[in-house]
Amino acid sequence: MTEPLLAVRDLQKYYFEQDSFVDSLLGRDPTSVKAVDGISFEVERGETLGLVGESGCGKSTTGETLLRLREATGGAVTFDGRNVFEMDDDELKAFRRDAQIVFQDPFSSLDPRMTVGDIVAEPLKIHGIPESADGESKREWRRDRVTDLLERVGLSANHFDRYPHEFSGGQRQRVGMARALALEPEFIVLDEPVSALDVSVQAQVLNLLDDLQEEFGLTYLFIAHDLSVVRHICDRVAVMYLGNIVELGPTDDLFESPKHPYTKALLESVPRPSTAEHGRRVEALPGDVLTCRRRETRRPAVASGLGVRRSSPLTTSPSNRGVTAP
Repeated sequence: MTEPLLAVRDLQKYYFEQDSFVDSLLGRDPTSVKAVDGISFEVERGETLGLVGESGCGKSTTGETLLRLREATGGAVTFDGRNVFEMDDDELKAFRRDAQIVFQDPFSSLDPRMTVGDIVAEPLKIHGIPESADGESKREWRRDRVTDLLERVGLSANHFDRYPHEFSGGQRQRVGMARALALEPEFIVLDEPVSALDVSVQAQVLNLLDDLQEEFGLTYLFIAHDLSVVRHICDRVAVMYLGNIVELGPTDDLFESPKHPYTKALLESVPRPSTAEHGRRVEALPGDVLTCRRRETRRPAVASGLGVRRSSPLTTSPSNRGVTAP
């Protein structure tokens, strides 16, 4: 069995609130918000793993933490056999060439004072690529490289000297993808890359992601809350709920035979175009809207014994669609 490209083990990211004077005086433990609470999963080479869940469940924090854009509270992340959290500065810089991210917001993730050409070329400059060339040759090589990247993501050389405000949302997201591809990474975290785009543009970007994956042999962690998008592009899906992964399995099996009550509730909320579904009532999970501090208030999950807890997620088996231990 081949080693996965990425292995996440018991990843934790807690945010600690500042104690009041009274709390400190009484020796109370600091209050924490458990954004990511001990999750584990693997991503195989060349696959797309979807990470889904409602807003605030810890999806984006997971992606940023495993890339060391945020400091983890605990756990381990192994990338191509290397422990990411134990890397020194030089090793981390090398890791940045192998693992990149495309951010959710195409409007705020691009520097408005830089041209598109400079934005895409910035990773090359930071990493000193190309290494063996004089100043003028480097500039020419980078311009050719950036032009090629822009064309690969559906833009053109004419866009090189334009600024982000001159582009639509879909075009800006393509610029973000070109920037992520500049260092020829193996792995890309896609943090809701189409959620801010019109539906017509979403399809174009998703098809582009498929094409880029096939051309460059990329591996994706695809973070989203739109289940129809996830079903289109992902090989496997992990369902995240309040900092925990509650179910994990092949995309088709999970959509057709979900096991966890929260997964079922998510799928029930997806609009269906069939006329037979007209007037169908969607049953909401009863109880309070949960927080990262109070986890066991929605009755169906608790009553069925599948409430959020620190344990292995349910795994939908591709063979019999049963629930197995991962």
